Amino acid sequence: MLSEPRAGRLAAWGNALLAGLVSPDDAVLAIVGTDAVHRVEGLPDESGQVGLTLALGRLRTLGVSGLRVALPAPGHPLGLSGPPEFNARALEAEEAVVCHGAAYGLVPDVYEAGPEHVRDEVVWHVLPVREAPPADVPSLGEAERELAEALREATEALTRLDVAGSGPVAEAAVDAYRARAERGREVLAPGYPPRAVRVLELAQRVGTLIAVATESGHGGAVSSSEISARREALRPVERTARRAQVAAYNSVVEERERGVR
Repeated sequence: MLSEPRAGRLAAWGNALLAGLVSPDDAVLAIVGTDAVHRVEGLPDESGQVGLTLALGRLRTLGVSGLRVALPAPGHPLGLSGPPEFNARALEAEEAVVCHGAAYGLVPDVYEAGPEHVRDEVVWHVLPVREAPPADVPSLGEAERELAEALREATEALTRLDVAGSGPVAEAAVDAYRARAERGREVLAPGYPPRAVRVLELAQRVGTLIAVATESGHGGAVSSSEISARREALRPVERTARRAQVAAYNSVVEERERGVR
């Protein structure tokens, strides 16, 4: 979940499009990424599914001026504001996009495409949302400070739980993070402040440490009880990293609300 979520791509590039910083074609290409196709269902006055280009244009005409990300987990409705029906769908998907300026939200359904599941197809469902502040989203400054402490805690937990930073699983996880970091400026779209990129990269680094710590194929702890202990010890760290991701993706909308931009 701490890798780049689809909701993050939709919000980041949707915000760039709404601000006039990218073309519709470039925004859609970035949002779809390696997926086969993205469609949108449930737009007002549309009886069926439509493409992303039409959907983003329609949302603009409906009054949407920005897009926020929600990354909820059980017991932690991060970025959500209700109603319960939308929250439940978002929790099941573990991600959602909440519109700013009009009371709509989008939740993805992901389907396997093709007999060999080469790529995914995504349908975003448009649902009504409650216009209220999103739950538990910190500012970028708060997220950066919390992440610095979380990174220390994650490193200490790795040492305390006797998790070796070696082996094929750990090496693959670290390599994946390094590859992401090299293209970090591509994760967030034009218009985002450098601090948001920095916070997002650090959140992903913390997420990589969590993934390494909770793998069972290496390190000193191998029993189910010890694996459970790792996860419990790192649960607050994972929560902090998710909050930081949401803060990074939502920073453009938050700054516009405060009149910074």
